[in-house]
Amino acid sequence: MLSLGEQVVWLLILALPVASIAWTITHEELTREFRQWCGTCSQSARSMFFRKLFYVFTCEYCFSHYVAAAVVLATRFQMLISGWQGYLIAFFALTAIANVYMSLFGRLRVDIRSERLEVEEKEQAVKALAEESEPPEENDLHAEDAGRRSRSDD
Repeated sequence: MLSLGEQVVWLLILALPVASIAWTITHEELTREFRQWCGTCSQSARSMFFRKLFYVFTCEYCFSHYVAAAVVLATRFQMLISGWQGYLIAFFALTAIANVYMSLFGRLRVDIRSERLEVEEKEQAVKALAEESEPPEENDLHAEDAGRRSRSDD
């Protein structure tokens, strides 16, 4: 059995692929069509079992449980206690940490998106001000001079 410190390190590291896989399946453009199909099936399936089965692929929290279970089985990761109790603790801890990672990532994406929109708005405002304060083009000046000359000749 690993020391408590080593278990925590393993937990933090194993939660990364769990979060990455769950997020990719449930949010990214790469799997959009599959996710939309699952969403449709989760609403239109006749049996509750199939509605829930398809719903899993649209919810990062739900899907992370299945990914965490697969990771615990593949790595035989246990926490605190040897045996099935250690697997159970590792499963729930891994799911919890993976969901914290996904929440942080989701928040970071919102912050980046809002900052990008703010920058675009400021750039548009600066561009609009520059266009308002821009002196007339040379051709426009020549046209104005010609217009003044023709009026003064009259």
